[in-house]
Amino acid sequence: MSKWGDRPHWEFDAVALGSDEHGDWLGFPGGTQMTRPGLSVVSPVDQVGLVPAPGPDAERGWLATFHAPRGPVHTYVDMTTPPYWDGHVVRAVDLDLDVIRETDGRVWVDDEDEFALHQVELGYPEDVVALASATAARIRVAVEQRLAPFDGSADAWLERLARR
Repeated sequence: MSKWGDRPHWEFDAVALGSDEHGDWLGFPGGTQMTRPGLSVVSPVDQVGLVPAPGPDAERGWLATFHAPRGPVHTYVDMTTPPYWDGHVVRAVDLDLDVIRETDGRVWVDDEDEFALHQVELGYPEDVVALASATAARIRVAVEQRLAPFDGSADAWLERLARR
C-alpha cells in the first residue's frame, strides 16, 4: 500500500490462498514481517486478507484483514482506492479511514482526524473523499451487522492458512 502522493506505506509478503465470490484471499502467517517507513512489526497471529472481487469501483474501495482469535482485533478494514493486481502485487492507496471490529464485538471507525487533516494537507480530490467516506459508512454497517464477507467467511481461509 502507498499513501496519497505515491508515498510508501505498508509492505509485506503474503501467501495466495484462493478466491471465492468475495474476492482473492491472502494469508499472512503469524511471524510475518510488516514494514512501513519508520516502523517494522511482526504479526503475532495468523491473518487473512481479502481483496474485493471485481466490480464497480464505488464498491471496491477497501481491503480487509481478519485476525486469528488470539488478539484484541478481529476485523480491520482499510479504506483505499480500489485495489488492483500488478502482477503478483496488490496495490492500493490507503485513505486513512479504518473500520475495526474488536474481538469483544465493538465496531468503530479509526483515523477520522487523520483523514480530515490529509484532505487539506495532501489535497485529496472531492471524489476520493466521497468514496472513502461512503465506503467507511457502508463497511461499518456491514461489519456491525456481520454481512458477507464480514459474516465469518474468513474462518475457512484462516483454517486453510493454519493447515499450510
